Amino acid sequence: MKLEKLVGDRFKERPSDCQIDSHAIMVRGGYIKYVANGIFSSYMPTKRICRKIEQIIREEMDAIDGQEVQFPVVMPASLWEESGRYESVGSELLRFSDRNRSPMVLGMTHEEAAVHLVREYGQSYTKYPFMIYQIQTKFRDEARPRGGLIRVREFTMKDAYSFHTSQEDLEEYYAKCHKAYENIFRRAGVPEVISVKSDSGMMGGSVSHEFMLLTPVGEDTIAICKECGFSANMEAAESIIENTRDEVSNPLTEVYTPNIHTIEEVCDFLKSPKEKSCKAVVYQRNEDDSYVVVFVRGDVDVNETKLRNYLGCEFHPAVITEESGLNPGYIGPVGITENCTVLFDLSLKNTNNLSCGANKEEYHYTGLDLDRDLPGIEYHDFAKIMEGGICPKCGKHTVTISRGIEVGNIFQLGTKYTKTMNMTYLDSNGEAHYPIMGCYGIGVGRLAASVCEAHHDDYGPIWPMPIAPWHVHICAVRSDDADVKATADKLYEELQSAGAEVIYDDRQVSAGFMFSDADLLGVPVRVVISPRNLKENVCEITARDKSFSYKIPVEETKDKVLSIIKEMLDKANS
Repeated sequence: MKLEKLVGDRFKERPSDCQIDSHAIMVRGGYIKYVANGIFSSYMPTKRICRKIEQIIREEMDAIDGQEVQFPVVMPASLWEESGRYESVGSELLRFSDRNRSPMVLGMTHEEAAVHLVREYGQSYTKYPFMIYQIQTKFRDEARPRGGLIRVREFTMKDAYSFHTSQEDLEEYYAKCHKAYENIFRRAGVPEVISVKSDSGMMGGSVSHEFMLLTPVGEDTIAICKECGFSANMEAAESIIENTRDEVSNPLTEVYTPNIHTIEEVCDFLKSPKEKSCKAVVYQRNEDDSYVVVFVRGDVDVNETKLRNYLGCEFHPAVITEESGLNPGYIGPVGITENCTVLFDLSLKNTNNLSCGANKEEYHYTGLDLDRDLPGIEYHDFAKIMEGGICPKCGKHTVTISRGIEVGNIFQLGTKYTKTMNMTYLDSNGEAHYPIMGCYGIGVGRLAASVCEAHHDDYGPIWPMPIAPWHVHICAVRSDDADVKATADKLYEELQSAGAEVIYDDRQVSAGFMFSDADLLGVPVRVVISPRNLKENVCEITARDKSFSYKIPVEETKDKVLSIIKEMLDKANS
């Protein structure tokens, strides 16, 4: 490929609307172009990168007996009505009507389509297990797209669906797919991706893992224990808090607290730490606006995913009215109105001498002892795990909180979809059962952008060899020099004939301009041919990541470049 023919401009200035580095680089480098909120067109370099990622994915899915299929982008709403998700999924699902006024959806995920494809095929136990997968365009109407290809509305994704006759068989295959994902991320150049326990969300199922690339710009929050290797998404991480009761419980006492509402103000006024306070967090169910009050220790935050899973419904922050019977700023567990659901977090277990609201304007209580004042209450885990908290696996105070980008996920779905969509098979005794499903997804464009986020410098991306848009970048400095042009042209033809992927810059531009473009394209191996080098009868071969720099005789350059390419590919695939 001649660089002068490459569609797409490259420029030095960082776009003002790009918040993270990978987004800025991919705009500056001529990789993507904004079309609409969360929707981008891809130029040739991005398409080549994504095609290589897709090939790696195909190879790993085929290696665990996956069969590639293709589902439709547009589906009738009736499929989603069968599973129950047409109503339960929110506005992320794009619903519309076709010209015949039939309700339709744009696929954001394809569990329903997968069941529809195989439910007649899979009527006998002899057909199991099997896995089908696709690499397909999807549309998810994200409320807040960000970060270029990191979080978009239209995207390309590999999603796979496995079908089994036993939980044991699913777990065995789940482990194979987990290993295949590790291989994919290693081969794509991000072996640092880690697997974390996660919440299944709208997908359903009881067991799920996310594959996270740790980076400060990530949207997800991850709890990690470096002592034992525990890792989990904040949404799914168990919060363990140990309390020690004071030897003596003080009496429950009203205290006048004028014009004091927040937990910080209360603790400052009473000169007590947050750990000795009971905080109320109030929500309303979306379905009927009924109130839910969650009491947690004052230094703890509510994990809304845990609360959503417990309630089994969606909710929103409360708008507290006079009719509610709640007194904002002074809500406490003793004497609270019965017109709400009251829940207690485990962070309050085995506590006493707490401060809390008195459900009375400008008054709080001190001396709260929940075991004494509200005997028989139940505690549940509604809290976010904290930095320095107790690790759920090893029990040490070693939890650290990091940020990450989710680049893949796997779920054990169980019978959620086969049951609702009435997919059954007959076992060896002629009895009907619902197949058990697994689901496995990777966002192709997001993975490409995540690799860029993980591997770049101030000048541009540093693409790993297996997914780089080209293997080698030839820079013919002073192509108006006949010897430079002839040497560069010959090397270009020789490398291409040998199977190398080459981008060739023979434009008559300054060396600085040429190298700036080369940095933005991020090709792993660069060959510089210039009058100065040819005076020594050498070509300069350098790595984009600056790991090596050689001056090789012109006649040996082709073989050296091919050797470097092979070595880098072998290392990535080893």
